[in-house]
Amino acid sequence: MEEDGGARLEAEDIEEVIELGDNSSGDLNGVGGDLDELDIEEGAQVDEADVQDNADVIFSKHTDAVFCVRVDPATCARAVTGGQDNRAMVWDVSSANTLFECTGHTDSVTSVGFSHDGVYLATADMSGLIKVWEVSSWKEVWAFHCSDIEWLEWHPMAHVLLVGTSDGDTWMWKIPSGDCKTFQGHGSTVGCGRFLPDGKRACTGHADGTVKVWDLRTTTCLHSVTGHDGHTADVVAMDCHHDNTIVVTGSADSTAKLTNTETGKVLATFQCGKPASLETDCVETVGFSQTQPLVATGSLSGSLCVWDVPTQVLRHTCPHEAGIVKLRWDSATSMIYTASLDRVLRLWDARTGNIVSQWTGHQGEILDFDIARDGGVLVSTSEDQTARVFSLHELDR
Repeated sequence: MEEDGGARLEAEDIEEVIELGDNSSGDLNGVGGDLDELDIEEGAQVDEADVQDNADVIFSKHTDAVFCVRVDPATCARAVTGGQDNRAMVWDVSSANTLFECTGHTDSVTSVGFSHDGVYLATADMSGLIKVWEVSSWKEVWAFHCSDIEWLEWHPMAHVLLVGTSDGDTWMWKIPSGDCKTFQGHGSTVGCGRFLPDGKRACTGHADGTVKVWDLRTTTCLHSVTGHDGHTADVVAMDCHHDNTIVVTGSADSTAKLTNTETGKVLATFQCGKPASLETDCVETVGFSQTQPLVATGSLSGSLCVWDVPTQVLRHTCPHEAGIVKLRWDSATSMIYTASLDRVLRLWDARTGNIVSQWTGHQGEILDFDIARDGGVLVSTSEDQTARVFSLHELDR
């Protein structure tokens, strides 16, 4: 898959393409093959009393479970966390000193994020309240209240915010003006969504298994994948390939699917969980490698699967002691980071299926993590009411 360089937009062209304002409302030829599974030695789960804390810094200002975290992409020096204590806080990753508290939330803060350039910070809670803050002054510059928010994402090149809601609608705002467009849903919760790398389209996944591709300029639904080829249960995870033409979705129906965003055709279906005769196994997290033609899926049964995209063959299965809540590919190598409900963060080599490193210290289930853009630190959050910072400088990549 070659990257379509002409499809990407310069930052100054984004506003013209999206035109925010008031409004009313390549195929893969899979050949199959034998599964190449490689088990690793178990033993990652240890007694709580024996847990070694590898964290360099611990942020402990939350008073309940910490649901989400994002590292500022501009500075890589600060993080924002949101928790069940109705609080969102910005803090220094080297010292754990609190820099700012995002006040005004009255319900659990479940989504946070910095804009691509670190100019703005968005926080959202379960009641449907979204707030945006200007980072340089820590002033609130915009707020909005909608139905229950499932997720938020910033545009990769512009100050544009995308939000999915439980009532099935997707909202897009220009920040800080608040100019708005809505993508009318069909009543099914929007469980996940992403801007495509071209900056001109977005993709959403819904609770009834539907996957939709949207045009940002017109708010038109370009493709709606449903029925026989679509998922049969909640779509909970999504990632877009950097060439703009393929999206991978993970679902509670135990499968992940590759879909062509240009044609709406499902290119491949990966059986990631348990056999159909047994209980279903939610595919909780998915991601494309940026350096190899590989895609990874992580399930609540604890299976990290690495798939070859051109042939659709399973390369490796990497077992965990408990469910995988999130995976992230290293941006420059064939390594995959995973966070598991067994309280362990791991790094895997996708070429061999072997574990490279692991980090412990959390006393509760890990709920989220983020990696600084410069690759220097990993920041994780947990039910243990803390966020932990782990240095990645010693890794041999």
